[in-house]
Amino acid sequence: MGVPKRVEPATMRRLLIGSVACLALFGVVMIYSAASVSDYVLYGDSAHHLKRQLLYVVAGGAAMWALSRLDYRSLRSLAWAGVVAADIALVVVLVSGVGRWGAQRWIEIGAFTLQPSEFAKLACVFALAAVLTGPRRKERPDWDLLARIALIVVPVLVLVLLQPDMGTAMAILAAAMIVMLLGDVSWRHLAGLVLAVGLAVPVLILVEPYRLQRSVSFLDPWSDPQGAGYQTIQALLAFGSGGWSGVGLGLSRQKFFYLPAAHTDFVLAIIGEELGLFGTLSILAAFVVFAYAGFGIAVTSKDRFGRLLAGGLTGVIVLQALMNMAAVTNLMPVTGIPLPFVSYGGSSLVFTMGSVGVILSVARFGRAIARSPVAARAGRGVGKGARDAQRRGDRGTRLPGARRGTGASLRRA
Repeated sequence: MGVPKRVEPATMRRLLIGSVACLALFGVVMIYSAASVSDYVLYGDSAHHLKRQLLYVVAGGAAMWALSRLDYRSLRSLAWAGVVAADIALVVVLVSGVGRWGAQRWIEIGAFTLQPSEFAKLACVFALAAVLTGPRRKERPDWDLLARIALIVVPVLVLVLLQPDMGTAMAILAAAMIVMLLGDVSWRHLAGLVLAVGLAVPVLILVEPYRLQRSVSFLDPWSDPQGAGYQTIQALLAFGSGGWSGVGLGLSRQKFFYLPAAHTDFVLAIIGEELGLFGTLSILAAFVVFAYAGFGIAVTSKDRFGRLLAGGLTGVIVLQALMNMAAVTNLMPVTGIPLPFVSYGGSSLVFTMGSVGVILSVARFGRAIARSPVAARAGRGVGKGARDAQRRGDRGTRLPGARRGTGASLRRA
């Protein structure tokens, strides 16, 4: 995505924060609208999911603020530790995780649940950016670099696929490819990876009956209107009912137990029904602004690590949004990917807003000359003193009793 030659960092930060705030707050409103009926029936409280989502927004906002104030370069040394922690958490999910809707993806922590695959996305982007910008990046042979990339990505992909969660696995793989593309990995290796994925996807679809059913229902949802195609058909009916202007906020009919996952993966269908094409295009426009600001921050970073980090995190968030929109509108099979910032979900929202905080940290610290945080702090006074000395030298020495031209004479000597 192109950006102006002179990008004001403050403008990019404001656009990024503004788009995230609009999406998150709009999501709170639509979650209340989509879940109020089912919440009243199931919990006796029509604001059950609204209250929880507000807590997640506050927690996500706090994470975003904290990470935006922290120099992202100080986290580089923890990149590999983050991947190991993600792998361990994914193993714990398989051993003692909570199963829902045929998948085991969550760890219960009190009244809340944690989805480690959301953290795994962030950890993979950090580790890949660190590997691709290492001090000996150019000296390493291709096989060594590819081995390090595989060591980061492959265990995470395998563990996520075992949950099973092919949608998140695809998002993680796409994030890896985005960072590799930005990190100048050779096109030959990228083409080989694309070919391998293209061969693996049909196999993964065939070995799981539910994936095959989803693929068939994607091609023709009406072939099984009460089974695999039911959710897609109900989503399309919601969009069709909404038309251009919608039936009105809070007046959805599909939320009366017709559309499953109305407040999570398929919240966009409720937006389309209640607010019409205007509402769905507003969501799309907000993500366009987010992409413009995020990639603008990435390309203006003078630090290569920050550039890969901001570009990779922006890319994976935007890609998840496109995957969700495509699945809800039947442009691709249902993946189970939530709509970032808008869909209900604590882990997704907190980690996604935390990723935005990292992007904002790149905007804050990445425009400086790439140095370690310690060196940057140590060199602040030196840099100021050197500039003062240079200005004094340009005007000649100021030693007591010396004439104005003495400094120039000494320099010529």
